[in-house]
Amino acid sequence: MSVYFTPAFNKFFIDLAPNNNKDWFDVNRNRYEQDVKLPFRGFTADVIKEISKIDPTVKMEAKDAIFRINRDIRFSKDKYPYKMHMAAAVSRLGKKEPDVCGFYFQLNPEKIQIWHGAYFIETPTLHQLRNYIAANLKTFTKLQRSKKFVDYYGEVVGDGNSRLSKELKAAAEQEPLLFHKNLYWGAELPAKMITSKDLLKTIIEHYKAGKAMADFIDEGMKGKQ
Repeated sequence: MSVYFTPAFNKFFIDLAPNNNKDWFDVNRNRYEQDVKLPFRGFTADVIKEISKIDPTVKMEAKDAIFRINRDIRFSKDKYPYKMHMAAAVSRLGKKEPDVCGFYFQLNPEKIQIWHGAYFIETPTLHQLRNYIAANLKTFTKLQRSKKFVDYYGEVVGDGNSRLSKELKAAAEQEPLLFHKNLYWGAELPAKMITSKDLLKTIIEHYKAGKAMADFIDEGMKGKQ
């Protein structure tokens, strides 16, 4: 395994923190290109390559998976123009498409964050997914309790509570996650992993640990895709 990032990756963001403005960024743009953008693109390309070996339906390019460092400040009280991290999302439909499980990773000087699951689910698909889970509660519970899943992620979480149909209320008494509008699971790794030769291996291990759950969720949503 090779090392993708040098300490200069984290140093760029440490220096950006008190200087989050366009003038500073323009002066340090070459640092960003060489120490952050290019290595992150190479790393993301290899993540996609490894994931596509596991799931051949994933065929996206790194440039389509990576989020821009520029923040959208149009409707935000926080007017800092740049994010303090690099992030990418990998899925078979693209990083911003709804109704599909995606694998998201984010690197910054404080930690590595990993999220896996379905965050943007449109209403018709959500109704279908809830019915699927309710009809397969034993399988859903088994996947949540599998040792590998628990070791890597702990549990499935969600947010955006909403009302349920009468038919689903009984199932929701057994599985409260049915109330949520999205389902996902996450993990954090220490920032020192960014410069480790085991970074790619560790990221892919997390992907594998969540894949069975992601496949189940995708199966429940696939009617609209």
